[in-house]
Amino acid sequence: MPVPASMPSAPDPPLMQRLPRAARAAVTGCMVAVPALLLYAAIAGGAEPSHAPAAEGAALAAVAVAVAAVVMAAPLAWARSRPSAALGLLLAEAAASTAAGLRAEQVWPLFPVTGLLAAAVAAARTPRAGLVAALATGAVQETVLQVDLFRDGGWGRVLAPGFIGLTACLALLVMLAWLSGTYVRQRRAYGEALRSHAATRAVTAERLRIAREIHDLVAHGIGVIAIQAGAGKRVIDSEPERARGALTAIETTSRETLRGLRTMLVILRRTEPESASVAEAEPFLGLAALDRLVTTTADAGVHVEVRHCGARRELAEAVDRSAIRIIQESLTNVVRHANAGHCRVTVDWGLDELSVEIVDDGPDTHTQDTKAPLPEAEPGTGYGIRGMQERVALLAGDFTAGPRPEGGFRVAARFPLPTTGAR
Repeated sequence: MPVPASMPSAPDPPLMQRLPRAARAAVTGCMVAVPALLLYAAIAGGAEPSHAPAAEGAALAAVAVAVAAVVMAAPLAWARSRPSAALGLLLAEAAASTAAGLRAEQVWPLFPVTGLLAAAVAAARTPRAGLVAALATGAVQETVLQVDLFRDGGWGRVLAPGFIGLTACLALLVMLAWLSGTYVRQRRAYGEALRSHAATRAVTAERLRIAREIHDLVAHGIGVIAIQAGAGKRVIDSEPERARGALTAIETTSRETLRGLRTMLVILRRTEPESASVAEAEPFLGLAALDRLVTTTADAGVHVEVRHCGARRELAEAVDRSAIRIIQESLTNVVRHANAGHCRVTVDWGLDELSVEIVDDGPDTHTQDTKAPLPEAEPGTGYGIRGMQERVALLAGDFTAGPRPEGGFRVAARFPLPTTGAR
């Protein structure tokens, strides 16, 4: 049995979390320093000319403006971890600056910064939080602009066509920021849903694979043991030698089944792939073990005739394993259900496909019909034919099973062979 495939890995952490601490500190410093420089230039450049004669007064004013710019940009240090709080503080600063008499062109760096923070909130928080952040950002920005325009020229300036267009552009930019953040959030949620779905499918596929392996491994051995136990019980007094042979077959089959179960448990408990092969420890791993499978079936009282058509060659591991498992399960059904004394196994080694056919001469006592879809099985029903169907379907092959008109049951599977026959 192959080593189970690893589960889908967790998504990589964000870029900032993968950076060293010093690099993250440098990025955060730039996030504060660049807006602070822009604010300093905007506030100083938009101030009214001062009539203070002393150069010392100008120097003090420049220091005060620099300090104010740094304080106003300081909330950006928490933009990555607390974008909502940083956005609220910056919007409050913009409103307070307007109330203090600063013009809109003196606080314009806050406009793109708050727009980006609104996008960050929409991307990282709930849809309602993102919408509230966008509406608050648009309201504050429009208020700052309209108040500044009204102070300069009243309603005539506010309603001027050029400034109406500026107002519309400002609202449009905020809307675009909100849409961008919403898109990022939806893409992230979609990616998480895909990963969750992939993980669920992987778990389901692995459970089905384990169920098939356990069924194929145990069903044949238990079937042979049950037949031999019944035969030995009937002849234990009259024919001790036959009873002794039945007990020998039971011992051999039970040891092989137990060895296969132990091998499977070792593989399932393995946390990392190992180079050591377990092929020798698992019974009936490929078509090379067909003769041994025929012998154990004969011990259960069913004569098996094997026919090979075409030149034998090395097969891909998945095809080799599935072929022997289908033959094994079919022979198990013959032993347990068909009440047949003879069975024929045909292996056709074609150029581009491998075909196997199992035919018995017993009455039609098989209980499942593969023409119908595969509903969820109820407790107590068999899984053998369903497992064979799943194995063939995984390899893009064809599978049929059903009673023959002349009597008995027929199972046939066809596997397309890859261009490279290497394992």
